[in-house]
Amino acid sequence: MSRRIHPSGAGRGHRARHAAPVPAADRPAVYTVWKRSSMGFQGTDGFCVYDNAGRLAFRVDNYSRRRKLCAGELLLMHGDGTPLLSLRPQLLSLHDRWNCYAATEEGLDKKQSRMSQQQLFTMRKCSALQSSDEAEVYMATAAGATAAPGHSCQRLHAAPIFRIEGSFSRRSCKIRRGSDGKKAAWMSRKNAGVASRPVTALGDDVFSLVVRPGVDVATIMAIIVVMDRICHRPYTPMGCSSQ
Repeated sequence: MSRRIHPSGAGRGHRARHAAPVPAADRPAVYTVWKRSSMGFQGTDGFCVYDNAGRLAFRVDNYSRRRKLCAGELLLMHGDGTPLLSLRPQLLSLHDRWNCYAATEEGLDKKQSRMSQQQLFTMRKCSALQSSDEAEVYMATAAGATAAPGHSCQRLHAAPIFRIEGSFSRRSCKIRRGSDGKKAAWMSRKNAGVASRPVTALGDDVFSLVVRPGVDVATIMAIIVVMDRICHRPYTPMGCSSQ
């Protein structure tokens, strides 16, 4: 299974080998997202994100699908386990609002450190009444980032920094910059196959993520994780889960 989901250059054709090389800094980053915890057993809910070389770039380990009132934070980590971003649902929010904070090793165990963490952005659904996969991301202002400890409602930019459109549940989704509407990243269903074999679509638990140069990949991945929660798609584990 792991061989299927990793990005591969096979089957790109003879002409691709003779094409003029594009500088790495100017090429979009391509990732394969596997909706499965990096923990070593089946039935876990989380994410493993592989880069174009097949290395584990990001991960979100097993978490519960409990209601927002009882849900804890989700932790986006580097592939080696270094904490990057802490994602927390905001209670009593009609728009399914989630707040993102900078994660630190110290903040994982100390309540006081968590309360004083820097808020980076807020993400919410565009409509509180309609069942839609569209959402918006608002970055925290400099003043909001230094607000009093324990204040979850911080000052945000008036205009969204990102807009999410399309169908996340169908793995056909675009993340556009709020300033000019240009695509910052997009996700799509992933196909498997080589030149000698027919191409087949993989299941919904595996999909491709492409990120434009200059866009922070950790932020994009945090958006993907929150979208997975606010779209309310039922999760069917592949086996017996510990949750």
